[in-house]
Amino acid sequence: MQVLLPPGWPRPRGYANGVTTRGQQVFVAGMIGWDAQGVFHTDDMAGQTRQALENVVAVLKEAGAKPEHIVRMTWYITSKQEYLDAGKAIGAAFKELIGSFNAAMTAVEVSALIEDRAKVEIEVTAVIPD
Repeated sequence: MQVLLPPGWPRPRGYANGVTTRGQQVFVAGMIGWDAQGVFHTDDMAGQTRQALENVVAVLKEAGAKPEHIVRMTWYITSKQEYLDAGKAIGAAFKELIGSFNAAMTAVEVSALIEDRAKVEIEVTAVIPD
């Protein structure tokens, strides 16, 4: 994967402006903070984010992909403030489960998600190199 950083642009923190890669594409639907049985164990933003990331990793594994193959992530959050307040715990979960790399990322605050208790939904594109 090659990170795209136009000349003179400041380096983004925690994501890339863009990436380019070759290989088998894996598309992961939006993962929310419930377990494999569809049960929420917390209404905490950080806890739900950790579970959503665990779900992403489980789906990637089914394709033979790993977190380092992620090239794009879109995060839908129901509260910008709650997300920012939980930033340290979310960052720790991200580093533990996904690692430290440069995926192109977008985060969007939305008024609600389809599952009423869901506070975060994470959609991923990964590319397994040739």
